[in-house]
Amino acid sequence: MESPIKPRKEVEGLITYFRSLDEAALKKRRETAELTIKLMGITFTVYTEGTEKGNIDRIWPFDIIPRVISSTEWERTERGLKQRLIALNLFINDIYNEQKIIKDGVFPKEILAESKNFRQQCVGIKPKYGVWAHICGSDLVRDKDGTLYVLEDNLRVPSGVSYMLQNRIVTKRVFPEVFDQYNIRPVDNYTLQLFDTLASLSPRSSERPNIVVMTPGIYNSAYFEHSFLAQQMGAELVEGSDLVVNDDCVYVRTIYGLKRVDVIYRRVDDLFLDPEVFYRESALGVPGVMRAWQKGNVALANAPGAGVADDKVVYAFVPKMIKYYLGEDAIIPNVPTYLCTNEKERSHVLANLDKLVVKPANESGGYGMLIGPHATPEERNKFIELINKNPRNYIAQPTLSLSTAPTLCDGVIEPRHLDLRPFTLHSADIQVTSGGLTRVAMRKGSLVVNSSQGGGSKDTWIIDNEEA
Repeated sequence: MESPIKPRKEVEGLITYFRSLDEAALKKRRETAELTIKLMGITFTVYTEGTEKGNIDRIWPFDIIPRVISSTEWERTERGLKQRLIALNLFINDIYNEQKIIKDGVFPKEILAESKNFRQQCVGIKPKYGVWAHICGSDLVRDKDGTLYVLEDNLRVPSGVSYMLQNRIVTKRVFPEVFDQYNIRPVDNYTLQLFDTLASLSPRSSERPNIVVMTPGIYNSAYFEHSFLAQQMGAELVEGSDLVVNDDCVYVRTIYGLKRVDVIYRRVDDLFLDPEVFYRESALGVPGVMRAWQKGNVALANAPGAGVADDKVVYAFVPKMIKYYLGEDAIIPNVPTYLCTNEKERSHVLANLDKLVVKPANESGGYGMLIGPHATPEERNKFIELINKNPRNYIAQPTLSLSTAPTLCDGVIEPRHLDLRPFTLHSADIQVTSGGLTRVAMRKGSLVVNSSQGGGSKDTWIIDNEEA
């Protein structure tokens, strides 16, 4: 069970505990975790190509060794996440209204002009509290020197929080005795916080607003999460065909007739939300729902158009947004980023593709990227063509040596690279989950943490320093 890991102080006790378990004991705990995940039906959907083209449900990949973060470290991270989302929402609200940040020369007008996620239909709208992104999942990484960075922000339909909650349940079942030794901050109050956040958006004063979770359907990769969150909040899980707009109000069809909806937690992309406004062919949306939202008769979370700040080119300007709107320096910095729209920076990128990671502006899940050090000359040449053809669509960043955490691999505890996705809720108040979804690259040496590409996950513990 020995490994070359040199654990941080806050995890020394935990590592000592795991090293006290022999191979048979660890195997039994891992089998217990896998059985629990199967019995609970925790799955995710992978879209496949080729001979197996279609949707495949897979069991959620889980590592039994939790990630531990000290409370002191987390308090700073929490402040940074709150600061960031406040600034992002001020930016989105400004972009759809006065556009002061553009007039003052802080954000380039041409970047907005070519944004794929800017929605002209949202211009002039001022949602309740001025908040557009009510739920945000920011991806955090730490480099080998210990510096914490925000890798990207997910503001459209951020996913993964249900797996954070399920990871905790599984860990408690596998290692109940460990929970007696640590004062671990809870995460199971998230769905109550989410309900309160959504309820506060209701256009009607009601003791219990009618909230629905709108899903694209059972074939969506995050359907497990949609159904889980609806069940936990006591909200109805609906598809677009379950909703109808009458007199600019939204109603859900029930066996008792139509029932007015106050808040839609939508997990459907903007362009499929309303066939009257966006894709006319969309069978997932609700005709007239944008009209009802614009008139203030229903709340949409996240608001349409929030994805304008999801853009990885826009991401590069977030530290400037924080300084512009809040008069503060960013608590958590961005990863150093080169904009291919800038001729000097583009030349640097093209000359150093073998050392950089190149990302398209609006892809997610790790798709469409070039990881320069691992790419072939043919792949790099292809990206030279893509960048020159459409510089606005690409950014580049240095290849970070991501931090690692102890991970059980074939009966041996070994280091594996990982990131962290905490979730921040924003309405009248702002709250951050205690920890988040830790995603881990299960293959040795790999930097890919996405579950759709072979990654797994861990439970994340925030513990008091004196217990660390």
